[in-house]
Amino acid sequence: MIEPLLLETKSLRQLSSSAAGSLMNSSEELIARARAGEAEAFQLIFERYAKPVLGFIYEMTGQRDLAEELVQETFVRAFNNLDRLREETRLSSWLFGIGRNVARESLRSRSKENFTNQYGNEPTVETVDQNSPSEELLSKELNMAVRKALASLVEDQRLVFVLKVYQHCRYDEIAEITGFSVAKVKTDLHRARAQLRELMRPFLETTR
Repeated sequence: MIEPLLLETKSLRQLSSSAAGSLMNSSEELIARARAGEAEAFQLIFERYAKPVLGFIYEMTGQRDLAEELVQETFVRAFNNLDRLREETRLSSWLFGIGRNVARESLRSRSKENFTNQYGNEPTVETVDQNSPSEELLSKELNMAVRKALASLVEDQRLVFVLKVYQHCRYDEIAEITGFSVAKVKTDLHRARAQLRELMRPFLETTR
């Protein structure tokens, strides 16, 4: 069983990219060690992939606190299903796939109207630069407009768009994560971009 400390939310907030990047163990080695019952190996998996999975789920749900909860659920499921991970499957793709299912279940449990409202009230990033009040207001309005536009996309298109644009996944990786064909991935991405451009047009015209 996973020790409580392993998946504490504060671990997500304190985890630095440098710490994750310094882990030299290969994914294959970590999986083998975790399957053998070595708790430290799964801790390293968590530290390596928690932040990208968190970013992915956050962009899918639009809520930071909810995303952190769903990351916990994602890694609990991953831990309990390590034996189901096929050797030819990338660990990152497998984790994103679990995260996709967890986020999808969460989104489907709420009404679309509630999701849209919550999506529009969340900041997209934590800014560290000191901008002028007018710049900060414009940035906040833009973030809200983007999130509302994303929330209006059909689920498949939003999923593909987030994986490609926010997570920088290749087409074959997206196909592996989603179970879609590469052709469908490209079609959904094209449609998502076209719809977002159309939805964002009124906002961009008012800010010129």
